[in-house]
Amino acid sequence: MHVADAMTPRSDVVTVALPGTRDDALEYLQERGFSSIPVVKETDDGEVYRGLVSRDDLIENPDEDQLALLMREVPTTTPETDIVDVAELMQTEGARRVPVVDDGLVGIITVTDVVRAIARGEVDGDTTVDTLATPEVNTTYVETPLTVAEREINYANVPYAVVLDDEGGMAGILTEVDIIDVARVVEGEDDTGESIANQDDEWMWEGIKAVGNRYFPTRNVEIPREPVATFMTEDVVTVSGHKTAREVAKVLLSNDVEQVPLVDGGALVGIVRDVDLLRGV
Repeated sequence: MHVADAMTPRSDVVTVALPGTRDDALEYLQERGFSSIPVVKETDDGEVYRGLVSRDDLIENPDEDQLALLMREVPTTTPETDIVDVAELMQTEGARRVPVVDDGLVGIITVTDVVRAIARGEVDGDTTVDTLATPEVNTTYVETPLTVAEREINYANVPYAVVLDDEGGMAGILTEVDIIDVARVVEGEDDTGESIANQDDEWMWEGIKAVGNRYFPTRNVEIPREPVATFMTEDVVTVSGHKTAREVAKVLLSNDVEQVPLVDGGALVGIVRDVDLLRGV
């Protein structure tokens, strides 16, 4: 199977154009939930692909406004490339979106596109997920303030946290999407609102700011301080280790999630993320 068979075509790809500003990219990264967005430039000879700008780029350069200085070069692929090779590229580079170029930007292929191909049986999906799952699971506590849980997710460099109750059992799951849904961008640079804990708060961490490296590229984001239990998903979809990558791919797509806990006899033993499935193709 080739990239052209799975990619999103250029006509459906959202881009930002040079010259531009961080706000041009910010609008799409925030409102559409993208992690990154391709940058193009219009020339007399037509559109030219120039690079990619991500939330990380904007966060790491909070004072830079010019899009040309914020974007970066990333690995690309071609329409004729085998999708298995792209899956390997995604794993090696840690990339969820790979621009597809052929005399200009012709599309983009994502982890979800590869997972969809696995679910449809277009690439190998017979490997059981007990060999693909990650045994190390990022967790948080039901009573943890959302501001602190956001930091935990950020430092763990994963898009989720399994939520544990008082007995250490799985009570739910919290994802980046849950946090994005309730976060609010604040105008100005001085008002941090509720994103900083009070000095006498037992959860206060010196210097904590509720700004994740995959969320909003601004220093002024308010995240509610209510407990994680208020925002988590309680009805968690789980899978067992004997499920194949194809079966789990279908579970991820049908539930519109990027990861599912792996359980054995009701006990949490790992996590299966969409990127883990790429190792089985």
